[in-house]
Parts: sequence; C-alpha cells; structure tokens
Amino acid sequence: MPYTSANGYMFSLFNKAGEIGFRFSKEVQQKYIKKFDSSIYKSYNAVMKGYVLIPEQMLSDLDILAKYLNESFDYVMSLEPK
Repeated sequence: MPYTSANGYMFSLFNKAGEIGFRFSKEVQQKYIKKFDSSIYKSYNAVMKGYVLIPEQMLSDLDILAKYLNESFDYVMSLEPK
C-alpha cells in the first residue's frame, strides 16, 4: 500500500479500503480523534498505534489535509532518526 516516510518512519499511509491514516504524537492523536470524530487507524485488521483515521469528509479540503500531513511530517522529523 502507498505510504510516505521520512527520518526512517512512516507518517501517512493508505489501507486496502482506501482509507488514509496520519501519524501524530499520543497527545495530538487524542485531540484529533475527538476533533475529527474519528478513531485510531486500522490497516489489514491491525490497529496502527500512532495513526489517526482521516475522515472521508476531510478529503475534499486539500488545504486542511496538507496542513495535517505537514504536521505529521514535522512529528516524525522530531523523532530520533532510525
């Protein structure tokens, strides 16, 4: 499945259902799950800890989607490189 990575970490990915997940810190995950009325991201029936499911209604606003993708990128760049 397609994904993006930086610093040795994936920070966004698609699953076979066509859903998108973005990686955030634990604190940010909790905030966005509530804000987006979403959940933890799942891929191939596995819970992807660290990833938030991006709701379908957000896909129509590419500016906001890019903002969250950049935030996810910034998060993995703050981690110790692998």
